[in-house]
Amino acid sequence: MQLAAFLDGFVAALQPGGVGAAPAWMDALAAQPGFAVYRNSGCKAAVDALRANYPTIEQLVGKDWFHGAAQRYLAQQPPADGLLMRYGAGFPAFLDNFAPAAELPWLGDVARLDRAWTEAHLAPDAPPLAANWMTIQAPEALGAALLPPHPAARWLWSDAHPAYSIWQRHREGLAMDEALPWEPQGALITRPEDGVQWCPLPRAGVAFLDACAAHKTLTQAAQAAVECGAEAPADIATLIALLLGAGALAEPEPKETP
Repeated sequence: MQLAAFLDGFVAALQPGGVGAAPAWMDALAAQPGFAVYRNSGCKAAVDALRANYPTIEQLVGKDWFHGAAQRYLAQQPPADGLLMRYGAGFPAFLDNFAPAAELPWLGDVARLDRAWTEAHLAPDAPPLAANWMTIQAPEALGAALLPPHPAARWLWSDAHPAYSIWQRHREGLAMDEALPWEPQGALITRPEDGVQWCPLPRAGVAFLDACAAHKTLTQAAQAAVECGAEAPADIATLIALLLGAGALAEPEPKETP
């Protein structure tokens, strides 16, 4: 037997309920008491990783509910590699379709904010665009600039729920306000230096960053923001100042030479 085939079978047997999914020749090894301990330890590590990566969700639903959901998710989407800090990318989408969460329709978007925090924390380091960048540019070249989002910047718009307010209050240890307005909200999560930061983001800001991520020019990104409610030029200037202050933009991309 080739080593690759053995390793594939071994990994299959380690998954939750994996004895039935593993090759028959793994049965004798998988029946050993030590193998069950090894499998259970791996499952516990994956569930603990989900708990660490989605702390707000556990706070909202409680440890027992979260543990049950995490086990169901693990059975469907086991870790693909050993770096468990990155595990759980599909957990928000899983919660969107998880029947016990049907009465919590905002839970998936709150989980996306937890995920955005993790991704911002793990993103590569890069200098953010200076807050005074616009003031030192030639006016005739400004509109054609390509401003990529910072590698650690993440943004989200929730159409039907105040997901950001729910997430932010739990992250900051604040009491939930019973009068919380039930309205669409946007969020921006960045890590311009050592620590992850967050702030609310208007719909126009989400459209602006979407355009920047799609390699649109500054003029095109501003137009996308206007189409989502920003009133040029005052609102656009305020929006760009917000993004620069939060460290959400990186150095301009070099223009392609013909």
